[in-house]
Amino acid sequence: MLSTARTRAAATVLTAACALALVAGCSDDETDPSPDAGLIAVTTMRGAFLQAAEIGPAWDAPQAADPQASADPVQMVNFCGGTTTPPQVPPGADVVSSSLADEGSKGAQTLHQTALVYPDAATAANGQALLKAVADKCAPSVSVPATVTADRNEPAYTETVEVRPVDEAGWSGFVIIRHKRYEAAHPGTADTAVAVLNSRNVVLVDTYALYQLNNASASPNFENDWKRLVGTVVQRVG
Repeated sequence: MLSTARTRAAATVLTAACALALVAGCSDDETDPSPDAGLIAVTTMRGAFLQAAEIGPAWDAPQAADPQASADPVQMVNFCGGTTTPPQVPPGADVVSSSLADEGSKGAQTLHQTALVYPDAATAANGQALLKAVADKCAPSVSVPATVTADRNEPAYTETVEVRPVDEAGWSGFVIIRHKRYEAAHPGTADTAVAVLNSRNVVLVDTYALYQLNNASASPNFENDWKRLVGTVVQRVG
Protein backbone atom coordinates (compact mmCIF):
# COMPACT_ATOMS: atom_id res chain seq x y z
CA MET A 1 0.00 0.00 0.00
CA LEU A 2 2.81 2.40 0.88
CA SER A 3 4.49 1.72 -2.47
CA THR A 4 1.19 2.30 -4.33
CA ALA A 5 0.60 5.56 -2.46
CA ARG A 6 4.08 6.77 -3.31
CA THR A 7 3.50 5.95 -6.98
CA ARG A 8 0.21 7.82 -7.01
CA ALA A 9 1.81 10.80 -5.25
CA ALA A 10 4.66 10.89 -7.73
CA ALA A 11 2.20 10.83 -10.61
CA THR A 12 0.24 13.68 -9.04
CA VAL A 13 3.39 15.78 -8.59
CA LEU A 14 4.48 15.09 -12.17
CA THR A 15 1.06 16.08 -13.53
CA ALA A 16 1.11 19.32 -11.53
CA ALA A 17 4.64 20.08 -12.69
CA CYS A 18 3.64 19.60 -16.30
CA ALA A 19 0.65 21.89 -15.84
CA LEU A 20 2.85 24.62 -14.36
CA ALA A 21 5.50 24.21 -17.03
CA LEU A 22 3.09 24.07 -19.96
CA VAL A 23 4.69 27.07 -21.66
CA ALA A 24 8.08 25.38 -21.67
CA GLY A 25 6.53 22.02 -22.66
CA CYS A 26 6.67 18.71 -20.85
CA SER A 27 6.62 16.50 -23.91
CA ASP A 28 9.66 15.49 -25.95
CA ASP A 29 8.30 17.31 -29.02
CA GLU A 30 9.38 20.91 -28.32
CA THR A 31 8.19 23.37 -30.95
CA ASP A 32 10.56 25.93 -32.51
CA PRO A 33 9.77 29.62 -32.08
CA SER A 34 8.22 31.50 -34.96
CA PRO A 35 10.76 32.38 -37.66
CA ASP A 36 9.61 36.01 -37.34
CA ALA A 37 10.35 36.15 -33.60
CA GLY A 38 12.56 39.13 -32.74
CA LEU A 39 12.11 40.92 -36.06
CA ILE A 40 11.04 44.57 -36.09
CA ALA A 41 7.84 45.43 -37.96
CA VAL A 42 7.24 48.42 -40.22
CA THR A 43 4.49 49.60 -37.85
CA THR A 44 6.94 49.49 -34.94
CA MET A 45 9.39 51.77 -36.72
CA ARG A 46 6.66 54.15 -37.83
CA GLY A 47 5.41 54.39 -34.26
CA ALA A 48 8.93 55.04 -32.93
CA PHE A 49 9.53 58.06 -35.15
CA LEU A 50 9.53 61.40 -33.41
CA GLN A 51 6.51 63.62 -33.94
CA ALA A 52 6.76 67.39 -34.38
CA ALA A 53 5.17 68.21 -31.02
CA GLU A 54 7.69 66.00 -29.23
CA ILE A 55 10.64 68.02 -30.53
CA GLY A 56 9.35 71.55 -30.05
CA PRO A 57 6.41 73.92 -30.67
CA ALA A 58 7.92 75.37 -33.86
CA TRP A 59 8.38 72.00 -35.58
CA ASP A 60 6.01 70.85 -38.31
CA ALA A 61 5.95 69.20 -41.72
CA PRO A 62 8.42 71.14 -43.94
CA GLN A 63 6.83 74.01 -45.82
CA ALA A 64 9.63 74.61 -48.30
CA ALA A 65 11.94 72.46 -50.37
CA ASP A 66 14.78 71.15 -48.23
CA PRO A 67 18.20 70.57 -49.85
CA GLN A 68 18.59 67.41 -47.74
CA ALA A 69 15.41 65.86 -49.12
CA SER A 70 14.94 63.98 -52.34
CA ALA A 71 12.07 64.16 -54.81
CA ASP A 72 12.04 60.38 -54.72
CA PRO A 73 10.49 59.24 -51.40
CA VAL A 74 12.49 55.99 -51.46
CA GLN A 75 15.85 57.68 -52.10
CA MET A 76 18.31 58.47 -49.36
CA VAL A 77 19.50 61.88 -48.17
CA ASN A 78 22.86 63.15 -49.36
CA PHE A 79 25.74 61.38 -47.59
CA CYS A 80 28.86 63.17 -48.80
CA GLY A 81 27.66 66.74 -49.22
CA GLY A 82 28.81 69.14 -51.87
CA THR A 83 27.39 68.35 -55.30
CA THR A 84 27.36 64.58 -54.81
CA THR A 85 24.15 62.63 -55.37
CA PRO A 86 22.38 60.65 -52.61
CA PRO A 87 22.87 56.88 -52.57
CA GLN A 88 20.09 54.56 -53.64
CA VAL A 89 18.24 52.49 -51.05
CA PRO A 90 19.89 49.05 -50.85
CA PRO A 91 17.49 46.51 -52.37
CA GLY A 92 15.05 44.34 -50.46
CA ALA A 93 13.72 46.81 -47.89
CA ASP A 94 10.30 48.19 -47.10
CA VAL A 95 10.85 51.92 -46.60
CA VAL A 96 9.02 54.07 -44.05
CA SER A 97 9.97 57.72 -43.59
CA SER A 98 9.00 60.99 -41.97
CA SER A 99 10.25 64.57 -42.46
CA LEU A 100 9.93 67.48 -40.03
CA ALA A 101 11.25 71.04 -39.99
CA ASP A 102 11.55 74.14 -37.84
CA GLU A 103 11.90 77.11 -40.22
CA GLY A 104 12.53 80.69 -39.10
CA SER A 105 14.03 83.99 -40.17
CA LYS A 106 17.44 83.18 -38.65
CA GLY A 107 17.74 79.68 -40.04
CA ALA A 108 16.12 76.28 -39.96
CA GLN A 109 16.33 72.77 -38.53
CA THR A 110 15.25 69.61 -40.32
CA LEU A 111 14.85 65.98 -39.30
CA HIS A 112 14.46 63.15 -41.80
CA GLN A 113 13.72 59.73 -40.28
CA THR A 114 13.96 56.74 -42.61
CA ALA A 115 13.69 53.07 -41.66
CA LEU A 116 14.72 50.33 -44.07
CA VAL A 117 12.86 47.24 -42.87
CA TYR A 118 14.30 44.02 -44.29
CA PRO A 119 12.93 40.46 -44.12
CA ASP A 120 15.86 39.25 -42.00
CA ALA A 121 18.93 40.41 -40.10
CA ALA A 122 21.46 39.21 -42.68
CA THR A 123 19.90 41.25 -45.48
CA ALA A 124 19.77 44.32 -43.22
CA ALA A 125 23.46 43.94 -42.36
CA ASN A 126 24.28 43.74 -46.06
CA GLY A 127 22.23 46.87 -46.70
CA GLN A 128 24.10 48.80 -44.01
CA ALA A 129 27.42 47.59 -45.43
CA LEU A 130 26.50 49.01 -48.84
CA LEU A 131 25.71 52.38 -47.28
CA LYS A 132 28.96 52.31 -45.29
CA ALA A 133 30.86 51.76 -48.53
CA VAL A 134 29.33 54.98 -49.86
CA ALA A 135 30.29 56.89 -46.70
CA ASP A 136 33.86 55.61 -46.84
CA LYS A 137 34.29 57.18 -50.28
CA CYS A 138 33.25 60.68 -49.15
CA ALA A 139 35.96 63.29 -49.65
CA PRO A 140 37.06 64.83 -46.32
CA SER A 141 36.58 68.35 -47.67
CA VAL A 142 34.95 69.92 -50.72
CA SER A 143 34.74 73.50 -52.01
CA VAL A 144 31.75 74.49 -54.13
CA PRO A 145 31.43 77.76 -56.09
CA ALA A 146 28.34 79.94 -55.89
CA THR A 147 25.28 78.44 -57.59
CA VAL A 148 22.60 80.59 -59.20
CA THR A 149 19.80 78.83 -61.07
CA ALA A 150 16.08 79.33 -61.61
CA ASP A 151 15.28 77.45 -58.37
CA ARG A 152 18.47 77.81 -56.34
CA ASN A 153 20.71 80.64 -55.17
CA GLU A 154 23.50 79.46 -52.88
CA PRO A 155 26.75 81.27 -52.06
CA ALA A 156 30.11 79.55 -52.35
CA TYR A 157 31.03 77.29 -49.44
CA THR A 158 33.47 74.75 -48.04
CA GLU A 159 32.15 71.55 -46.48
CA THR A 160 34.03 69.03 -44.34
CA VAL A 161 32.97 65.40 -43.86
CA GLU A 162 33.79 63.04 -41.00
CA VAL A 163 32.63 59.43 -40.50
CA ARG A 164 32.49 58.06 -36.93
CA PRO A 165 31.33 54.78 -35.38
CA VAL A 166 28.14 54.88 -33.28
CA ASP A 167 26.71 52.42 -30.77
CA GLU A 168 23.45 53.40 -29.07
CA ALA A 169 21.03 51.19 -27.10
CA GLY A 170 22.00 48.03 -28.98
CA TRP A 171 21.96 49.76 -32.39
CA SER A 172 25.34 50.04 -34.07
CA GLY A 173 26.71 51.64 -37.18
CA PHE A 174 28.14 55.01 -38.13
CA VAL A 175 27.36 58.71 -38.42
CA ILE A 176 28.45 61.12 -41.13
CA ILE A 177 29.10 64.60 -39.72
CA ARG A 178 29.15 67.43 -42.26
CA HIS A 179 30.04 71.04 -41.50
CA LYS A 180 29.36 73.63 -44.22
CA ARG A 181 30.71 77.15 -43.96
CA TYR A 182 29.71 79.83 -46.48
CA GLU A 183 31.99 82.53 -47.89
CA ALA A 184 32.61 85.57 -45.70
CA ALA A 185 30.44 87.84 -47.86
CA HIS A 186 27.45 85.64 -46.98
CA PRO A 187 28.05 84.37 -43.44
CA GLY A 188 26.22 81.21 -42.52
CA THR A 189 26.68 77.57 -41.60
CA ALA A 190 24.97 74.24 -42.16
CA ASP A 191 25.69 71.29 -39.88
CA THR A 192 24.36 67.83 -40.78
CA ALA A 193 24.48 64.47 -39.01
CA VAL A 194 23.46 61.35 -40.95
CA ALA A 195 23.27 58.40 -38.52
CA VAL A 196 23.03 54.93 -40.12
CA LEU A 197 22.29 52.34 -37.42
CA ASN A 198 21.35 48.66 -37.59
CA SER A 199 19.55 46.34 -35.20
CA ARG A 200 18.10 42.98 -36.22
CA ASN A 201 16.30 43.43 -39.56
CA VAL A 202 16.23 47.25 -39.67
CA VAL A 203 18.60 49.96 -40.87
CA LEU A 204 17.68 53.37 -39.47
CA VAL A 205 18.89 56.44 -41.38
CA ASP A 206 18.29 59.47 -39.16
CA THR A 207 19.35 62.86 -40.57
CA TYR A 208 19.39 66.07 -38.54
CA ALA A 209 20.48 69.36 -40.11
CA LEU A 210 20.86 72.83 -38.64
CA TYR A 211 21.09 75.90 -40.90
CA GLN A 212 22.17 79.31 -39.58
CA LEU A 213 21.85 82.56 -41.54
CA ASN A 214 24.10 85.58 -40.96
CA ASN A 215 26.06 83.63 -38.38
CA ALA A 216 29.45 82.08 -39.09
CA SER A 217 29.82 80.40 -35.67
CA ALA A 218 29.15 76.69 -35.21
CA SER A 219 26.16 75.80 -33.06
CA PRO A 220 27.27 74.64 -29.59
CA ASN A 221 24.21 72.36 -29.25
CA PHE A 222 24.43 70.52 -32.58
CA GLU A 223 26.34 67.49 -31.26
CA ASN A 224 24.01 66.90 -28.33
CA ASP A 225 20.91 67.53 -30.42
CA TRP A 226 21.52 64.91 -33.11
CA LYS A 227 22.48 62.32 -30.49
CA ARG A 228 19.31 63.04 -28.52
CA LEU A 229 17.06 62.78 -31.57
CA VAL A 230 18.41 59.49 -32.88
CA GLY A 231 18.79 58.09 -29.36
CA THR A 232 15.13 58.64 -28.60
CA VAL A 233 14.03 56.61 -31.63
CA VAL A 234 16.30 53.60 -31.06
CA GLN A 235 15.50 53.48 -27.36
CA ARG A 236 11.80 53.30 -28.17
CA VAL A 237 12.34 50.30 -30.42
CA GLY A 238 14.81 48.63 -28.06
